[in-house]
Amino acid sequence: MNGDWLIRGRDGRLSVYLPSGDAVLCRAERAPGGPWEAPRRVGGDQKLHPGLAIGQGADGYAHLVAWRPTVPGQSGLVHSTHFRPRLAPLDWNPVGHPDKKGDRTGMPAVAVDAQGRAHLFVRNGGGGVSMLAQKEKGGWGPWRDLKGQDVQGELAAVTGESGRVELYAAVPGGVRHWRQEEPGAQPVPQEGCDVPVRPGTLRALATSPEHTTLFFTDDSGDLCAWRPGDKPVSLLASAGPGPVAAVRCVIGGHDCTLLAQRSVSGRVAFAAYPTEQESAGAWWTESGPRLAADAEVSVAVDEDDRVVAATLSPSTGQLLLTRRKDEPGLALEAWREV
Repeated sequence: MNGDWLIRGRDGRLSVYLPSGDAVLCRAERAPGGPWEAPRRVGGDQKLHPGLAIGQGADGYAHLVAWRPTVPGQSGLVHSTHFRPRLAPLDWNPVGHPDKKGDRTGMPAVAVDAQGRAHLFVRNGGGGVSMLAQKEKGGWGPWRDLKGQDVQGELAAVTGESGRVELYAAVPGGVRHWRQEEPGAQPVPQEGCDVPVRPGTLRALATSPEHTTLFFTDDSGDLCAWRPGDKPVSLLASAGPGPVAAVRCVIGGHDCTLLAQRSVSGRVAFAAYPTEQESAGAWWTESGPRLAADAEVSVAVDEDDRVVAATLSPSTGQLLLTRRKDEPGLALEAWREV
């Protein structure tokens, strides 16, 4: 999955999106902090390829994008909107292919602007990036080629506090960056970052009114933070091979960035530091049981502003959850299966 698959809806309930064979399932809390409903299939009976992109707007709505098989050897992208956790998501709606037709070209990414319009990004057949955006009054605009070349791994799409959408992509020897210069505009190339990046490790987070921060693992195995306009900073050694999950939260009265990652030991590792103050340092603390090798991690903040972390193993279907205790620091409750 690409994006935060554990999210808080506008009604305060948490929900998760689970891949299951040729479908996507959704589970949601019956009430904030309460028991969870049984899984429900997203978007009707449409069969999907593995892989799901998730984006959430300031309105709390979730936008889901996946590939579906069309005719033999070809695929198309589909989109669904989920307005509230206890409502069923809309049916999957076909939105086309970046090259008009063909097979899957890469894992999509989704970001939602301040007006609630989804922006879908995907690598195209030429190795660059194409974008599709919702119109303000409904429907979708045309596919647009954002250029670029030799894009590798998953894209990282993010909406800044300004409400404008940004995109990061790994390429050989560096990171490329696109940003909207005004609301509703097509994102345009910005200054990139020339540093060896491990594809598949990008995660972006809005960290101030002026900046988004990109987290990635470099070739040496260090987890780095980069804000366009500055040089990348090595934060600490990566706990594991995949991307980090990231969320901003208040710890001890301070605005902090919390990172979570499945570690090489199989447990979840957490690290926190004052937002945009990488020089303060950070270190990993492991928590919970050892997880399956394919387990993914996501973090969110509930309606009581408590950090919530979840792990999901697609191979076993096991969903585990923990919350921050109501005490100083970052102490977590015991992990429990949902």
